[in-house]
Amino acid sequence: MKTILEICREVADLAAVKRPDDLFNTASQHESIFLSVAKSALDSMLRYGDWEELTKECCLYTIEGKSSYLIKEIAPDFYCLLNNTIFIKDRHERVIGAITPQQWMKEKYFSSPSNGIKFSIQNGRIKFLTPPPAGLKIVFQYRSNNIVWDFNTFEEKNVLNANTDVPIFDEYVVKLNILWRWLKRSGLDYTEEFNEYERELKKRYGGELATQDICLAANTNAESKEVIINATTNFFPTD
Repeated sequence: MKTILEICREVADLAAVKRPDDLFNTASQHESIFLSVAKSALDSMLRYGDWEELTKECCLYTIEGKSSYLIKEIAPDFYCLLNNTIFIKDRHERVIGAITPQQWMKEKYFSSPSNGIKFSIQNGRIKFLTPPPAGLKIVFQYRSNNIVWDFNTFEEKNVLNANTDVPIFDEYVVKLNILWRWLKRSGLDYTEEFNEYERELKKRYGGELATQDICLAANTNAESKEVIINATTNFFPTD
């Protein structure tokens, strides 16, 4: 378990430059660049995809007559909802999913409200089309916005603010990420280092995903009963 300062020192060794002593020394441009690059590297990995390290589960208990719930109040470290992971925690454990804009328009203007529970994600809120019954326990998985651990308390943090902070992500991939970004910032050729980082990133990230889609379709041709979990097609976004 290496701290961000230790990782940056290893990067300095690879780049054959002076090792940083304090990433938060604002009087040193050299160390400020390392800090800036480290922050950019961690932020890019946060936005890359649904990392296992960032996946968490949360519960929402419905209130009588209330149809809109601020997600940040339920999960303060919320970054984004994982598709097809929200379900009603009862003896049936019914899976529900966010409706598309097209479905929302049909429900709003052309259809009578149904008895099923449907919701959309708007403005950082879970909005049910009709207020659900009180006391429902709705469970969902989401991606956290935390990027580092506190070295002493192991508390997760969404801001890099100490030399002893430990990245949540794989330290080798973080090192490669910082290295190519530092070379680019310094005006040096970074092609080989960037390609190595991309290979390791996809290998590390892809190893956490299912090899194929998991279909929970019932024995029927009805499309409405099909639920796809964690589709893996085109899961490598660009930086």
